[in-house]
Formats: sequence, C-alpha cells, structure tokens
Amino acid sequence: MRKIIFVTGNPHKVKEAKEILLPLGIAVEQNKCGYPEMQEKNLEPIAKFGAEWAANKLKTEVIVDDSGLFIEALGGFPGPYSAYVFDTLGNELMLRLMHGEKNRSSMFKTVIAYCRPGEKALVFRGEVAGEIATSIRGTGGFGYDPIFAVGGRTLGEMNEQEKNKLSHRYRALVKFSEWARGDSNSGSPPCQGDVITS
Repeated sequence: MRKIIFVTGNPHKVKEAKEILLPLGIAVEQNKCGYPEMQEKNLEPIAKFGAEWAANKLKTEVIVDDSGLFIEALGGFPGPYSAYVFDTLGNELMLRLMHGEKNRSSMFKTVIAYCRPGEKALVFRGEVAGEIATSIRGTGGFGYDPIFAVGGRTLGEMNEQEKNKLSHRYRALVKFSEWARGDSNSGSPPCQGDVITS
C-alpha cells in the first residue's frame, strides 16, 4: 500500500483523508511541520507553495490541502481566509453576516497539492455547490459543515459516509488517488511542470 504524508495541523482533515483514501489503497500519515502560507485570492498557489516547501523540508512526497468556503453574496468571502474567519467569528457570526440575504448560494472548494522533493506540485481540485443555511443544523463534521447545505441538509446533519461521498475534499482526493494509482503503475515521474487537474 502506498503511504502519503499529509502535512496539516488539522486532525479532522486527516481523519477524512484516511477514510477516503484507505479503501483506494493509499495510507495517510499526518505531519504537523506546517508551511508558510501565502496571502493569495485563490487556493491553488497557496497549496502548491505549501506542498513544494514541505516536500523539500521533509525530503519525501507529501500532500497539502487548502480549502475554502466561497459565499456568492459576500463576493467570495471568506474564500482562502476561511479557517482564520471561522476561528475568529464562528458559525453564529457568519450567519449574522448573511441575515436577510436572499442569495445564499455558496461553494466549498478544496485543492490537494502533491509534490516530491525538488519538483513542481500537481494540483487536484474538488468543488461542491450548496447554500448557507439560515440556522446551525447538525453536530457532525467540523468548521462550516453545520451551516453549509446541499440538497436541503447541512454537511453537519450527514453522517461521515454521506458527507465523504459528496464533499469537496472527497472529490479532490479521488482525483488524486486516481492519478496516484496511474503513477504507481506507470513509473513515470510526476510533477513535470505546473499541472492543474480539474
């Protein structure tokens, strides 16, 4: 079984990744070394920089995850700053920002960046469209899950299996695992240039 180092301090992300990737033949091991985070409008350059930095530091292949909640009525806010905004405001204050707003369309996005030492990162994107609920619902998941609804239910109201079959992280990790299986079978070197897989 292939082992991949997941560089993150977020145990919830690691738990999700393990549950998604293990049945696909990839074992996940967490490393909390961290990496400098760029201030960017988009997730891709943040994840790519982090993966390249961590791969060179740890001298092994790694993945990093950068995710964000993009709310249409707020001009895409909080976007790449989602973790900071959640830690600062939480879901209750985020719902106050949306009070009275009719357009509740939003998008959860994840970028998984993979890299080997000395090479360029490959990027795998996953997205799921939904809307901001009018109240906090459910105790499952983490972060914005209790206020992000898909098909009338928040991610917080879903069990792990349900969430993992439709989440943005699931979609990005499946793309990564499909590529990783092909890479293992072909023996071809990854990370040749700036590749975005959509």
